[in-house]
Amino acid sequence: MKKSIYLFLPLLLAFGACQGQILKDLKKAADKGRDAMGGNSSGSALSNEEIVDGLKTALKVGADSAVAITSANNGFYKNELIYIPFPEEAKQAKEYALKMGLDSQVEKFEETMNRAAEEAAKEAAPIFVDAITSMTVRDGYDILKGEDDAATNYLKSTTTAELTAKFRPVVERAIEKVELTKYWNPIVTKYNATTTFSGNEKVDPDLTAYITQRAIEGLFVYIEKEEKNIRDNPQARVTEILQKVFGS
Repeated sequence: MKKSIYLFLPLLLAFGACQGQILKDLKKAADKGRDAMGGNSSGSALSNEEIVDGLKTALKVGADSAVAITSANNGFYKNELIYIPFPEEAKQAKEYALKMGLDSQVEKFEETMNRAAEEAAKEAAPIFVDAITSMTVRDGYDILKGEDDAATNYLKSTTTAELTAKFRPVVERAIEKVELTKYWNPIVTKYNATTTFSGNEKVDPDLTAYITQRAIEGLFVYIEKEEKNIRDNPQARVTEILQKVFGS
């Protein structure tokens, strides 16, 4: 793993620690309290609404951490987990460019793609917050009782379409900002000029769609990692609702 990944480890572990005991305690509270749709309360058990409120807070912390990591400088570019490579459908153009000595051009193109993804990731937090806020008692209970990736799958199902729609114009602006086409056009133009003689097909991938998809995938890589971590990590009660739900 590249050196810069280690720069993210303290941040990742810190956010994981913030959510450490959350799902364990929420499961205990759910088992002791009302049933999934509001059975009778026993003793001083927390209500389903309080349990879900605590879960929403935990998920927000997890989503915020994923956004913080991916939107940071080198969040994609120096991150082996989510680095965006040269488009697969244009790999022949890359091979040709390298053969022609355009190594620096290829490297700069890949860097600017990842920079565009980092810019787009900055726009993700409000979308995740909206999805988490609209979570119902049933959604929350299903997540608590679900598999290790239940929360990630919930966010995927409720946010992917909106993320795609909102990321595309952000990625388009980011592509302009980092001057992606300045590095891409010479590569693809020179390669496509050879297809008349080689018989190969010209390449013209939708770079905006490609970067948008990979940026979203990168976010969910970290959200899934966070979710798996929060099932076992140490406790940290950083908000009033967490203190209420998990207080002694």
